[in-house]
Amino acid sequence: MQLVLLASGRGFRLKEITVKQPKCLVKINNKPLIDYNLKFYEKFKKKIIITGYRSNLLKRKKELKSFIHIKNKKFMTTNMVYSFFLCQKKIEEEDIIICYSDIIFDQKIFKVLEINKGTFLPLNRNWLKLWKKRMPYNLIRDDAEEIILKKKFIVEIGKKIKNKMPKYQFMGIIKLKYNDFLKLKIFFIKLNNHKIDFTNFLNAAIKKKIIKLKYSLTNKFWIEIDTINDLNLAKKLL
Repeated sequence: MQLVLLASGRGFRLKEITVKQPKCLVKINNKPLIDYNLKFYEKFKKKIIITGYRSNLLKRKKELKSFIHIKNKKFMTTNMVYSFFLCQKKIEEEDIIICYSDIIFDQKIFKVLEINKGTFLPLNRNWLKLWKKRMPYNLIRDDAEEIILKKKFIVEIGKKIKNKMPKYQFMGIIKLKYNDFLKLKIFFIKLNNHKIDFTNFLNAAIKKKIIKLKYSLTNKFWIEIDTINDLNLAKKLL
């Protein structure tokens, strides 16, 4: 397996904290966010990081010297999917793990990724309990995303929640077979939407039958850092 770490964003919801640094370098208890997953990253022989905002700071970071650095020069006007496909010339013919850089998770998720074959997403079972600590309950519906499962597959992801809360949430980690990577690259070019986010991109690919997306359920620790409230919560939990 090879790793592609998406780290091009600033993180505007963290306000003045990210004026001089990318989101993934924000400190939590005097430790950069990105450093909490270093043991996970070290498990991959080939590692690619897609940078953008204040990319020079990530380039100089000694813990990231073993990564191939690719800069998204259009990070202000594009989204994560565009950033991801910038790696296409460096990708080898093996499974690809895509990982957001603004999340912290139990490194044992590596075993989940290693054991499960094919293109799939780990989905978190305990998400709602944690999200109630992140924000008022009435705001969760606006921030979380719908996920609909059928047998072994995800049939819908990324849409706004319509009725009751979903049982699971996407964690910002994706495993792609190399052949599915090729199919999705062609689909992305045809789609011609550089601002599409990853869940809506995957949803479009599912609906068009470009790929079949499996899932695996986990209770392992996972938190994402989007807001100052998230930052304060992470400081308590970690």
